[in-house]
Amino acid sequence: MNQGQELFYNFFIERVKDGKKEEAKLLLENSFAKQAAGTFDKAYLQEIMPKFFEIVKPEAVEEVKQAMDHFASRL
Repeated sequence: MNQGQELFYNFFIERVKDGKKEEAKLLLENSFAKQAAGTFDKAYLQEIMPKFFEIVKPEAVEEVKQAMDHFASRL
């Protein structure tokens, strides 16, 4: 995990609903593996974003969306 991934990991995990941390870790691990393999693209991000939002606390959805939109703009 690189520094940017670690920052996002910590940011995201802090905002995940109680009881959804393991699901969040799997989503993040899969995403980071795709990044490492060079197969993480905007299409994949659009596909997984709903899964991320399902497990985030309602009050954190907008904040997570902004972070993911910022990341997507760099793909």
